[in-house]
Amino acid sequence: MSHKRIPKRKAAIAVGGVVALGAAVILLPSANASQDGASNDAAAAPRTLKATDASDLASQLAGLLGDAFAGSYYDGDRQRLVVNVVPGDDDSVIAQAKKAGATVREVDNSMAELAAGERTLKSGATIPGTSWAVDPRTNKILVTADSTVTGEKWDRLESTVQGLGSGMATIKKSAGTFRTFASGGDAIFSGGARCSLGFNVTADDGAPAFLTAGHCAVAADQWSDAQNGQPIATVDQAVFPGEGDFALVRYDDPATDAPSDVDVGGQTLQITEAAEAAVGQEVFRMGSTTGLADGQVLGLDATVNYPEGTVTGLIQTDVCAEPGDSGGSMFTQDGLAIGLTSGGSGDCTVGGETFFQPVTTALAAVGATLGDGGAAAGDQAAGDQAAGDQAAGDQAGGEEVGGEGDQAGEVGGAGYGAGQGAEDGLAETH
Repeated sequence: MSHKRIPKRKAAIAVGGVVALGAAVILLPSANASQDGASNDAAAAPRTLKATDASDLASQLAGLLGDAFAGSYYDGDRQRLVVNVVPGDDDSVIAQAKKAGATVREVDNSMAELAAGERTLKSGATIPGTSWAVDPRTNKILVTADSTVTGEKWDRLESTVQGLGSGMATIKKSAGTFRTFASGGDAIFSGGARCSLGFNVTADDGAPAFLTAGHCAVAADQWSDAQNGQPIATVDQAVFPGEGDFALVRYDDPATDAPSDVDVGGQTLQITEAAEAAVGQEVFRMGSTTGLADGQVLGLDATVNYPEGTVTGLIQTDVCAEPGDSGGSMFTQDGLAIGLTSGGSGDCTVGGETFFQPVTTALAAVGATLGDGGAAAGDQAAGDQAAGDQAAGDQAGGEEVGGEGDQAGEVGGAGYGAGQGAEDGLAETH
C-alpha cells in the first residue's frame, strides 16, 4: 500500500537549495606538515566546517587530547569547531588541535569532573520534572527544573547542585511541564493515540520498517497510517524509559515502499545517512501536530526525568514541539538524520526545552539501516523521483488523515488532536 503523506504548514527550509560550504578534510596533521601545504602558522588558523564535519573532527580530537579534552561545540555563525581544553603541562596536544582546524578554549572543568557531577545529580536529584546535560559553551552542567519541581523537591535539587561546588552547574526554571510528546513527520495511529513516524529504515533482515519514539511503542503494539484504519505495522523492539526513547516498527506488508525521506510540506527531503549531533548545530524537526520547526542543539547525552521514568543519552534542543510530534524526525537541511522527538516542556507558542533520541544510537541498537542500507547514488536518485511522484499522488489522502486526527486521544497523558492545517510550498531560510 502507499504511504500517505500529510501536507504541513509552510516550511522554512530550502529543499535542494542547500548552501554549499565545501567538504572539510578531517585529518589530524602530522607535526611537520600542514593540511593544505601552507606554513604551519597558517595551518593553525581555525577552519570553516559544516556542523557534521565539525562533529567528526571533535570525535578525533577527543581521542587526541585525552584527559585535556573538556567538550566541544559548533559556532554556527563562524562555522567553526570550538574545543574546550583543561590546561596542563603538555601544550603539544593543544597545538595539534589548533593545526587540525579547531578553535581552542581553555576552561576549568574537565569532562571527568563534569561526569562526576552528573553522577551526583543522578544519585541525589533524580526527581520527575528535572533534566541535566553538560553545556560545553559554559563548561558547566545545565540543570533544568519544570513547574512541578517545588517545595521539598526544589530544595533537594538546589542543595544537590550547590553541593557540586562553585562553577560546576547552573539551574534553569522552566515554565512548562516535562512530558513525552506522545499523541518522518507523518501521523501514525493506534486506537485513540497518535504519534509521528521518524525515519523509514531497513531492518537487519532486509524488511521495511520505521523508527519512532519508544514511549509510543510501549503504549500500543500495532499502528496505522489513518485514524481508525487497519494496522499497517507492528512494534518489533522498543526502549522506554531507560537508555533511550526509540522503537523499531516493522511494516506488515514486506512489499511496502518505505523511502528514507521526510515530508516537509508538499515536498520531500531525501535523507542520505544518520549523523551525530553537535552543540550549536542548526536542526529541523517535523511532526504531525506542529509541522516543521527549527532551532539549535543545546546539549548532548542529556538525562531527563519524565513522570514515567528516567531516560538517558538524549539530545537537548530549543526546537519547539507539542504532543503528537513524538517520534517525529529531527534532521539537517542537507538531509542527515539526527534525532527522534522524545519530549520536553512548553509548546510552539511559548517555546521551551525539547529532547530527542539520537538516530545513530537507535539504529545501532535495533540493527537497522536508513533506506536500503547504502545503495549507490544513482539508485538513490531513481528512488527519489519515485518518492516525489508518490508524495504528489498521496497528498489528498494525507489531508484526510490530518482532518480525522482531531479525534485522536492521549498516550501517557500527553496526546493532542490532529496536526494543524498546512500551507503548501517552502521558503528558504538563508
